[in-house]
Amino acid sequence: MSFNQKPAGSFCHRTRREFLWEAGAKFTSLALTGMLGANAFFHKQSTAADGVTPFVNPLAPKLPHFAPKAKSVIFLFMYGGPSHVDTFDYKPKLYELDGQTIEVKTKGRGGSKNSGRVVGPKWSFKQYGESGQWVSELFPNLATEVDSLAFIKSMQADSPIHGSAMLQMNTGKILSGSPCLGSWINYGLGSESENLPGFVVMLDPTGGPISGAKNWSSGYMPASYQATLMRSKGAPIIDLSPPEGMTREMQRKLLDELHTSNAEHQAGRAENTDLAARIASYELAYKMQMHAPEAVDLTQETAETLKLYGADDERTSEFGRRCILARRLVERGVRFIQLYSGGNHNDANWDAHGDLKKNHDYHAGRTDKPIAGLIKDLRQRGLLDETLIIWGGEFGRQPTAEYAEGTGRDHNSYGFTMWMAGGGIKGGQSVGATDELGAAAIEQPMHVKRLHATVLHQMGMNPNQLSYFYGGLEQKLVGVEPVEPIKELIS
Repeated sequence: MSFNQKPAGSFCHRTRREFLWEAGAKFTSLALTGMLGANAFFHKQSTAADGVTPFVNPLAPKLPHFAPKAKSVIFLFMYGGPSHVDTFDYKPKLYELDGQTIEVKTKGRGGSKNSGRVVGPKWSFKQYGESGQWVSELFPNLATEVDSLAFIKSMQADSPIHGSAMLQMNTGKILSGSPCLGSWINYGLGSESENLPGFVVMLDPTGGPISGAKNWSSGYMPASYQATLMRSKGAPIIDLSPPEGMTREMQRKLLDELHTSNAEHQAGRAENTDLAARIASYELAYKMQMHAPEAVDLTQETAETLKLYGADDERTSEFGRRCILARRLVERGVRFIQLYSGGNHNDANWDAHGDLKKNHDYHAGRTDKPIAGLIKDLRQRGLLDETLIIWGGEFGRQPTAEYAEGTGRDHNSYGFTMWMAGGGIKGGQSVGATDELGAAAIEQPMHVKRLHATVLHQMGMNPNQLSYFYGGLEQKLVGVEPVEPIKELIS
């Protein structure tokens, strides 16, 4: 019987083509949809909400301005403000003056002061490595890596208050509403990973920092550039699992329907909506459900690696696990990862207003071995040269006591220390300096903008050219004035 013949019976009303279509040929459209949606058809043939502007996947990889030294960034954010004079900025004069009241200008949470009681450092310092960098006994493991670290000992910020200082360190501005550093990098370069977010933030289990999500927001940029929060325990990303009763087949069908609707829109037969943006969002979520669980599966790590990061020790396990996750995300093409040490308020972070020794012993003890392990592991895997690591908080701390009694220090935005490693950074050196008390930067003051400019430069972007038009202006992370990277740091 020819399938073109039409004797009685509903089946025989089908043509040969209809039979092949309904007998299974339609299944091949799944593979076709995947191929077309990956990079070309559905994105290039789509338009934005105005129905005219061609839609481009916002996270598609983009060419840098010039050859980059780094492909990814890991920002180890010590929330609360670690004391530079107790960690990496050795000031022997403070030991001598311990307990004495001296004239020194300070400005912090407690306001402006012209004198104060000196708090001598509570830990001894030693020189390490071929470069002879000074490191306090707070960081015995990290001290073994000083020849890989470049210390910036003259950092300055515009605010001594946590909220605004946090925003400036993350967004370049002391006011909310601007995109953060990770958003700028993803906007400028796109993402190398099709299955994971381009920007990930991992918070301390005690909670998020002051100003909350503003610290990882995309500000006036589209939401596709904001960070995705990822957890080291349980489901890596909240609400990533599909709703109860929805299978992957159902999700795929929903995507197919969106693609069909988008095609109808292109043909002028559907309402003018930005379906392409919805498709891109659903596609990423769909892929993350498949790949995110594997990316955070630490059972794949060897016992030796877990020990290197301190993941086998109760004290260092939590931060160590997050450092391992950071390395795994770098391996999978994630552009920017930010890990917070410290959360919530008071001694839950590095904000040592009362008992300095108790506070810093705790937080340094949780992070020292994991951070040293991260550097060693990246080097062993050949990833350190292309991964830029940043360490620091929103500001430092003053050389004098905040209160009449106790060892707590107030905030210090006039001069503090951060360090960078990997990603084309020349290690084993210190740039800039504070005065003999560590109260303020006196040699090569480095504003936060210089730090941001250096990060962008190492990622292959000119900080003075990378811009986003908003509010009638070409907005830039570093502001309207030209800003130079810290050339001394660049190898």
